[in-house]
Amino acid sequence: MRRERKRNDLGFENWLLCDFHIHTKISDGSLPLEKVVDLYGEKGFDVISIADHILDEKTREERQKKREPTLSLTREDFPNYLRLLWKEEKRAWERYRMLLIPAVELTNNQDMYHILAIDIKEYIEPALPVERIVEEIHRQEAIAIACHPHRKETEHDQPYIHLWENHKKYSDLFDAWEVANRDDLFNIIGLQKFNYIANSDFHEAEHLYSWKSLIRAEKNTEAVKAAIRENKEIAIYLFRKNKLIEE
Repeated sequence: MRRERKRNDLGFENWLLCDFHIHTKISDGSLPLEKVVDLYGEKGFDVISIADHILDEKTREERQKKREPTLSLTREDFPNYLRLLWKEEKRAWERYRMLLIPAVELTNNQDMYHILAIDIKEYIEPALPVERIVEEIHRQEAIAIACHPHRKETEHDQPYIHLWENHKKYSDLFDAWEVANRDDLFNIIGLQKFNYIANSDFHEAEHLYSWKSLIRAEKNTEAVKAAIRENKEIAIYLFRKNKLIEE
């Protein structure tokens, strides 16, 4: 049997394996929070963000009228959501030495944009204009990421491209743009030389094997946020089974 090599043998010493776009059963993911944390922890990840959806109120109301599940956090849900993440943050560190940073995906399906808020502390209304949302994220000293900003090859009907259609206006607004999301690469983001990050947009177990970020930073929340903002020692990595081996 082939000897499995450690991550440091592959030249990744001092780099953190990260995924900042992960959904659970709290919104529209298929797995409960604890199982998601264990899945990433057992695979040797260093940093993750649980980022369940906060959906704009109009879309929530439309789904409720159709008797469809809203699959979204509400303002009332938000404090308990943070408490659950803080509890899992402690367990993830104690069991796996994995950093869990609370986040949400602010999901505006009316104006067609989705924004990650990483290290969020207070509820943010996703129906606000983009500039107001990012201003509020930064007021909380959190990180604003432009989610899947361009059309996906794997989802040809993906309509949420408002951020790209207005990228000249928003180019310096965000801390980073997703240059890769699950199995899709957005070359056009790379060509613009925007700050970038890669994430899985995890909803089910098979999505673990997708694009991820490698960040060279100390393993603490403030250092990771600073590294994303600076965007100097960051790389994207296509995580596949038995490719990158845990330490």
